[in-house]
Amino acid sequence: MPTLADIGEDKLIRRLMRGVRLDGDVIAGAGDDCAVVRSTKNEHTLLKTDALVQDVHFTLETPPKLIGRKAIARVVSDFAAMGGTPRHAMITLVAPPSMEVEFLAEVYRGMKAIAKDYGINLVGGETSRGLVLMLSISMTGTVPSKRWMSRSEGKAGDVLLVTGSLGGSIKGKHLKFTPRLEEGRWLSENAHPHAMMDISDGLAKDLPRLALASGTHYQVNVASLPCNPGCTFDQAWGDGEDYELLLAVNPRTLRSLKAKWSEAFPKLPLTVIGKLVPPGEGRPPDFESTGWDHFALSADA
Repeated sequence: MPTLADIGEDKLIRRLMRGVRLDGDVIAGAGDDCAVVRSTKNEHTLLKTDALVQDVHFTLETPPKLIGRKAIARVVSDFAAMGGTPRHAMITLVAPPSMEVEFLAEVYRGMKAIAKDYGINLVGGETSRGLVLMLSISMTGTVPSKRWMSRSEGKAGDVLLVTGSLGGSIKGKHLKFTPRLEEGRWLSENAHPHAMMDISDGLAKDLPRLALASGTHYQVNVASLPCNPGCTFDQAWGDGEDYELLLAVNPRTLRSLKAKWSEAFPKLPLTVIGKLVPPGEGRPPDFESTGWDHFALSADA
């Protein structure tokens, strides 16, 4: 019988969701950065949950405020990828009974601070005992019904771009990154990407996900990747936890997009890294590549 390490995260999700039936209120279910549910004529509801686990996403040596910050920021990054706005969050806290109360109070100070920054209401949650510290964040928000972003509408010939720089996140960026919320909304309004997602598990893992969802293959020039200082191209390709945006746009719009972007975000690069191509060309979606997989035997914090 195969184990989780044998099949990996993506195949596991597809296996578990097989046969799930959704009614007409659900516009997008599992497989995007957020679920999209019909709400009003002009606005849809976004839903997202995300877990932060001790010794996977942080250690107890991590400053507790940054643990709390990261727990919320990761979910905000998913809303950015959809072009949406986060609004309300619930927190499930699992902790060993021996954990010091002040440590958890500091974790919550980190969550409350970033929630305030993004106008998010922390409306409740649940607590339970466990062997390690875990924070699970469930968040709702909104997105204009005609401007929500998906990872599944990319077209062969689309140009691929990334915001910011990639690689070496373990040096500290994975705790202090800025979710590209403003940029995601700007892109949905001004660039109209065919597809967009955030880079959380590494470009090597997330670009194939976008290509698979869009029914395409892809070409990428690794030597063109925008690297964080001190990082190699290989690290920019596979390290993960960058929390930048990956998008696919019509090549005819590229020149005007770059000009408008430079004016709106002069300090943040927007870099062309490749393109989507028809099946049979370029690289096929390949989940055996590098990048983060929760169930890989080599995965560590």
